[in-house]
Amino acid sequence: MTIPVLHETLAEETVKLFREKVFDYYRENCRSFPWRETTDRYAVLVSEIMLQQTQAERVKVKFVGWMERFPDICSLSSASKRDVLEIWNGLGYNSRGLRLQTCAKAIMERYGGVVPIDPMELKSLPGIGEYTSRSIPVFADNLDVAAVDTNIRRIIIHEFAFPETISKAEIQEIAELLLPKGQSRQWHNALMDYGAQHLTSRKTGIRPLSRQSKFQGSKRWYRGRLLKDLLAVGYMSLDEMGEKYGSCPWGIEEIVAGLVREGFIEQAGDSQGKGGILRIRD
Repeated sequence: MTIPVLHETLAEETVKLFREKVFDYYRENCRSFPWRETTDRYAVLVSEIMLQQTQAERVKVKFVGWMERFPDICSLSSASKRDVLEIWNGLGYNSRGLRLQTCAKAIMERYGGVVPIDPMELKSLPGIGEYTSRSIPVFADNLDVAAVDTNIRRIIIHEFAFPETISKAEIQEIAELLLPKGQSRQWHNALMDYGAQHLTSRKTGIRPLSRQSKFQGSKRWYRGRLLKDLLAVGYMSLDEMGEKYGSCPWGIEEIVAGLVREGFIEQAGDSQGKGGILRIRD
């Protein structure tokens, strides 16, 4: 598929009718979320990281709690890992919470605590990918750029009968063509609601490029459970860990070693100096 073919397929009238359909749906079915009530770039950054691989309804409460505890880049960058993980706990993929803090530290160092608006600058920050580098200025600043996530990719493929093998570059070009100038924030919110509520993956049969594996009993599940226990009790002996997680099919020692390498936890000496205590690393 070439660029000329794409432009021929999406005639001006076709684009107009599609925009009208999406906006009509949005006017009748728009969802309400706390991050849609702000244009603060930091708040939008937080919401976009939280929403990665997590349903919006689950993020609602966590987002409000996070913003109360860490209202700005400065407070997040100076917080302890324990504080970050305690607030993040329940969202899954705990590494996202720590990457968000790492990102905040980089913003403090490079930009004096002000989240940049330029997608290229955003993309250079830890934990910020192609989509997020565009979605932040879209929702915070109404910037006329197209941000393509799983929902928007599915909508474009289904509505215009493109093959699922269409490339990311081609999808991005189409998204830019469909974008109504000066309405980027509202347009992307409308697309999100249209895809999440109406044109779902189940309804269209269009699968995301990456699919989550079964969570219960997975290695990630055990990682999350161990971190949750450590946050609750403060520390755990290796004997206690072995007793509680001895049936882990993935090898609990390997999981612990990974968490130590990634900076989530540390192993310290017990009262006899034997090095048998695990705790959250501050």
